[in-house]
Amino acid sequence: MAEVQGCELPEDIYYDTEKDTWAKPVDNNIVILGMTDVAQTQAGKILHVTFKKIGAMVNRRGNTATIESGKWVGPIPSPVSGEIIEVNEKLLNDPLLLNILPYTDGWVTKVKASNLDELKFLVTGKEAIELYREKIIKEQIQCMRCSSQ
Repeated sequence: MAEVQGCELPEDIYYDTEKDTWAKPVDNNIVILGMTDVAQTQAGKILHVTFKKIGAMVNRRGNTATIESGKWVGPIPSPVSGEIIEVNEKLLNDPLLLNILPYTDGWVTKVKASNLDELKFLVTGKEAIELYREKIIKEQIQCMRCSSQ
């Protein structure tokens, strides 16, 4: 895992650096997605998450959930097109998981991708880390984890 100004950046996932979301392909065209450490930092303490319904179809960069923080309300877009097959219901009772563990327990939705070739629009590995390094430094982002207190 790389770290830039406190921002954690796993190298084994795909990033949409423009939308600050991540995607992790798993078995049978299923893609787990979430918001990046950069996104959670910029949003601030997450107060509420609203999901699209399971079974809903979503286009690449279409909304899968909406988050609300003390300073922002906005969508969590999907990095791939497909059907929402699961939502992280833990976030309904504990939305701070998005702030504290954005790449593990704070995942947002699982999508059965209709076209895994869309991953080519994302970046991964060293390329992703360098793009985020430039963005973090240019925008003077310092990642921090919100606590439950």
